[in-house]
Amino acid sequence: MTAIQYFWRHPLAEQVREEGREQGREEGREEGREQGRAEAKAEMVLHILEWRELPVPDAVRERIQSCTDLNQLETWAQRAMHVKEPAELFTTE
Repeated sequence: MTAIQYFWRHPLAEQVREEGREQGREEGREEGREQGRAEAKAEMVLHILEWRELPVPDAVRERIQSCTDLNQLETWAQRAMHVKEPAELFTTE
């Protein structure tokens, strides 16, 4: 039992734990950056609709703001330039 306890105090074990923590922090930072990009694109879609003076229903606003797919948000931003109604963003061609 003593050998097992000693292993967890060994410098190699501490190094492995620290590397795992660092990897987790980096993954968290990347997820945060990705989330920030999605939020910015969603806001851009809403701004385009607002600049075009199209009223945005709550259901449309919620769907746009909850989307995390950057490609989908880009598609919606392009469509926002031409739609007559905000709900048309979600129609497939």
